[in-house]
Amino acid sequence: MTIDLKTVDIKPLRHTYAHVAQYIGGDKTASRYQEGIMGAQPCANFHYRPTWDPEHELFDAGRTSIHMQNWYALKDPRQFYYASWTMTRARQQDTMEANFEFVESRGMVGLMSDELVNHALQVLVPLRHVAWGGNMNNAQICAIGYGTAFTAPAMFHAMDHLGIAQYLTRLALSMSGPERLDEAKQAWMVDPTWQALRRYVEDTLVLQDPVELFVAQNLALDGLLYPLVYERYVDERVALTGGSAVAMLTAFMPEWHDESSRWVDAVVKTMAAESEDNKTLLTQWVCKWEEQAATALLPVAELAFPSGGHRALDETRQQLRARLAKLGIGY
Repeated sequence: MTIDLKTVDIKPLRHTYAHVAQYIGGDKTASRYQEGIMGAQPCANFHYRPTWDPEHELFDAGRTSIHMQNWYALKDPRQFYYASWTMTRARQQDTMEANFEFVESRGMVGLMSDELVNHALQVLVPLRHVAWGGNMNNAQICAIGYGTAFTAPAMFHAMDHLGIAQYLTRLALSMSGPERLDEAKQAWMVDPTWQALRRYVEDTLVLQDPVELFVAQNLALDGLLYPLVYERYVDERVALTGGSAVAMLTAFMPEWHDESSRWVDAVVKTMAAESEDNKTLLTQWVCKWEEQAATALLPVAELAFPSGGHRALDETRQQLRARLAKLGIGY
């Protein structure tokens, strides 16, 4: 018996969904990222306005003073949609689990001096409350922002902040014990070192404009905090004086900041390039919140660098300003 095998080429009637095609310029083959993000937000036929905010629709671009002709122009250079984000974070979680296991199995914390352990915990553990504020703020950006290209990465960012808070909690438990969490909370509530930063976090929690909140949290505060603490303090001070265990237990933070900064920069650069009005407003917000963030972080910098906190913060600010200049926002 002879069997004759043939192949049949079936041409698809269309290459992607209609709501995606209108954002990518016609019926082209869309990437997973484009299909997961573009046009996913409802934009018409709402049945009611939110009872807590009757002046706006459920999804309303009027909640921000920034104007965009196309909110889906705010693409994420990382191409994160839910699956790609979770797979990336899962790999990083595996690395962090290995780091914690290595530090604990080798007794690396015991090789550190008590003074260094105490100082590292004093600087790092209260920052779990700052990370919780970052979680709340990015969840708010997702809730009231416009366009899935902007709001979906904000939700991923919110959960990243929650993960950072959990890593700091676990660091305290690994290096000391649960009493350190209570001490850090008490410091966050009453210690003068932390009150300016606590006020900054609480002030941002009530911001009404989602893009201003994005600038205040993700660009101004995180743009100073992460290089100052996790690069300068952990990598350049703690690790070089016998605290390599701390660097391993916080390895996710600087890696995450470098990666997520690409998204933050892309959003701000695209918004600023849209119009002079956008650029002017973004510049005003950056100037306002960067100055307040620097003021709030100065006592923390002086705690981390007793003999050079002001200098370390100034160098970090210059680093941020160079980054802003590349985005078309200089001051």
